[in-house]
Amino acid sequence: MMKRYLLIVLSSWMFVVAGLAHANDAPRDPAKYFFNETWGDFHEEVKKAKAEGKDGIMLFFEQAECPFCHYMKTNVLNQPEVQEYYRKHFLLFTVDIEGDVDITDLKGKTMKQKDFAFKEQRVRATPVIAFFDLEGNRIHRYIGKTNGVEEFMWLGHYIADGSYKKMPFIRYKQAQRQKN
Repeated sequence: MMKRYLLIVLSSWMFVVAGLAHANDAPRDPAKYFFNETWGDFHEEVKKAKAEGKDGIMLFFEQAECPFCHYMKTNVLNQPEVQEYYRKHFLLFTVDIEGDVDITDLKGKTMKQKDFAFKEQRVRATPVIAFFDLEGNRIHRYIGKTNGVEEFMWLGHYIADGSYKKMPFIRYKQAQRQKN
């Protein structure tokens, strides 16, 4: 009788542990787990990224009702593996390309989000994913949604390992596909 009771208890715990392990892989809100909070001073954020030993910062230019931005948030940026990798290597912020909120750009100039997006970064369609080095210089710009988690992870590795200095992203992706 005691053995049967222990077997039931042990089996129950195995289901609980398995459920918890699976819950860790469940999608999480990108607003909370992917993007960092900011007061909109990207000049200061670059300094913070440098002090924290990051590889740079990433800006996600978006707009309301953008189906491709929505895709990225509900299929890619909500994945725990993406969130952990990107948070480790970059500070991550959103920019509303129609926004009237004042921000400070990467060089210390104050302007509206929409002016920063349109006039300085030449964003016309969304999403645009832009990476900046620790001096505030744009080092790579990706236009549109990625083809999923794998391609977005490749994009992060491409920047973090410095491959952007040696080859275009299209060649990097081809090399990654050949490895798989």
